[in-house]
Amino acid sequence: MANTLESLTEPLIRIRLELLYTELLGCHAEYNQLSAETDQYFKTLRDALPDQLQHTVFLYEDAQISLQSILERSIYIQGFKDALQLFSELQNSSIQRII
Repeated sequence: MANTLESLTEPLIRIRLELLYTELLGCHAEYNQLSAETDQYFKTLRDALPDQLQHTVFLYEDAQISLQSILERSIYIQGFKDALQLFSELQNSSIQRII
C-alpha cells in the first residue's frame, strides 16, 4: 500500500515542490539572498580544492541533493497525513457537537 501511495503521489509532490521553489524565487527576497550566498560559498570552496578532491566534492553535492529530495518527499507526505488526521478529527468533533 505504501509503495502504491508513493508511486501515486510522486508526480504530484515533484510538481508541487517545483511550483513552491519557483514561488520562493519570485517572491521571497531572503530565500533568494541565502540561496545566492550558499551557491557562492560552495563555488569558492570547490574552486579552492585541489583537483584530486573535485570528484569528492561532486559526490558530496550529489549525496546532499539526494538527501534533500528524500526529506522533501517525507515532509510532504507527513504533512498530507497530518492534514487527513486533522480533517478526520474535525469531522468527529463536529459530529459529537450535533449529537
